[in-house]
Amino acid sequence: MQQHSTSFRIRYAETDQMGVVYHGNYAQFFEIGRTEWLRSMGVTYKDMEKSGIMLPVISLNCKFIKSAFYDDVLTVKTYLKKTPSVKIEFDYEIHNQNNELLCTGHTILAFINKNTNKPTRCPEYIIEKINLNK
Repeated sequence: MQQHSTSFRIRYAETDQMGVVYHGNYAQFFEIGRTEWLRSMGVTYKDMEKSGIMLPVISLNCKFIKSAFYDDVLTVKTYLKKTPSVKIEFDYEIHNQNNELLCTGHTILAFINKNTNKPTRCPEYIIEKINLNK
């Protein structure tokens, strides 16, 4: 399984009055992880969309273990589950600056042809980049 890590600091706007990160933000943290995973291989959402491919989330699961707080530095570890076909699956782990596991997650995204709005296979150039980085 391929893995990529990226870190960021929690902003005040991402927390509630108690300084705890609002649970709805974790979907965005997973997005940060997967877009940076793709970028690390030289692929961007912007380029995919220009080439006519959309990649909507069709499933998202999250298990909360511990709270994250304002000013914490979080690291999202993103794992490619298997070689993509029409779908691509990622697993996630989110750790704080003390390396405490805060959250795990899983997403499934579908490759969609932008013109037909129908599912399509993963572009070959993405498969090639995945195979090069094994």
